[in-house]
Amino acid sequence: MGLNRGRRLTFDERGALGITGAVGLRSGGALARIAVVFGGPSPEHDVSILTGLQVLRGFNQVPNIGELHSFYWSKTGEWFEVPTNLEASAFVQGVPAGAGPLRLVVGAGGGFFAQRGGRFGSKEQLIEVDAVLVCCHGGPGEDGSLQGALDMIGLPYTGPNMAGALIGMDKLVFSAMAASAWMQMLPRVPLSEAVPPPSFPGPYIVKPRFGGSSIGVEVVADYETARARLRVNPHLKRGAVLEPYQPELFDLQIGVRLWPEVQLSAIEKPLRTRAGEILAYSDKYVGPEGMTTAPRELPARISPELERELRTIAPEVAHLVGVRGVARIDFLSDGEAVFVNEVNTIPGSLARYLWIDPPVPFARLLLDLLGEAIARPSVSFSVAGADGTVLRGAGAISGKLG
Repeated sequence: MGLNRGRRLTFDERGALGITGAVGLRSGGALARIAVVFGGPSPEHDVSILTGLQVLRGFNQVPNIGELHSFYWSKTGEWFEVPTNLEASAFVQGVPAGAGPLRLVVGAGGGFFAQRGGRFGSKEQLIEVDAVLVCCHGGPGEDGSLQGALDMIGLPYTGPNMAGALIGMDKLVFSAMAASAWMQMLPRVPLSEAVPPPSFPGPYIVKPRFGGSSIGVEVVADYETARARLRVNPHLKRGAVLEPYQPELFDLQIGVRLWPEVQLSAIEKPLRTRAGEILAYSDKYVGPEGMTTAPRELPARISPELERELRTIAPEVAHLVGVRGVARIDFLSDGEAVFVNEVNTIPGSLARYLWIDPPVPFARLLLDLLGEAIARPSVSFSVAGADGTVLRGAGAISGKLG
């Protein structure tokens, strides 16, 4: 195995995974081997579990899957293979019953290794998979760390590549890129003890620079309070950003995918439980089915002009950050103007609830994710130019140290 590992999947004329009947895989006699990865050492650990379990259930609608593996990444950074039919309650106390330890080995010949029993005792064995379906939210599962490791193994995966993940996770980098493309955004500046006050007045929204799901987000009255939050809010330790708080603005969200063609979902208007406040973590995820049952208008009741503008900007954002898989782009609006807020490169539930117009069955969404993972590689390494010319003319290293 390694960077040149072979693939066993075939594709139809669209470049997506071939299907027979409604959703079955066509693989020319070799069935797909899929690993669903979820969890991770992140504040969004619990939400990631919910997404992973939904995806595992979604594959119940896809006949002829050769092998389906469930890989759980614990809060402490350990890997486990767990049964594919678990409920969320199995993870409340941590690693669920029936879990078997895994070891992720990076580099050529790497992959996920498990202890397997044999006639002469247990031994470590590589779990062969054709693609990894990434369901990790926040932290190293969505900031490019996991993606970089999978790139080094040469293992295809769904969702953003390492660069796209980094852009989506870093609110300052994303806002700078959007501003350079002349997209309308609210002011966003770094917040630290060393940075002077911003040019715009309070009140302010304080956000973690790296993070999502509204975790750690606060509204404060003035700059001194914002700086004080740096010392007590644990989610701000890696960095923070400051934005003007404008209570009249409301949220609008849309799903986007670029494979097998550019496609936009219905537009959602999430509803806040407390008028005039920010969209909180509990608004998004706390409910029997997570985001599926969160309060919302879907489709959003907005003007045709506002919808046209949002649908024009969304593909531009997606191409700007190089979206892979399914992303959700978040906007703010007062009913007339549209402000780009951020891009969620691995949204909760993979944003499956948004695909009602046009309707995209969850099984179709999963198959297209896998098709893109195989046919549209996340990275292509090159050694062009490394022909030894520099080495031959380098001379003695000691001479370069003088």
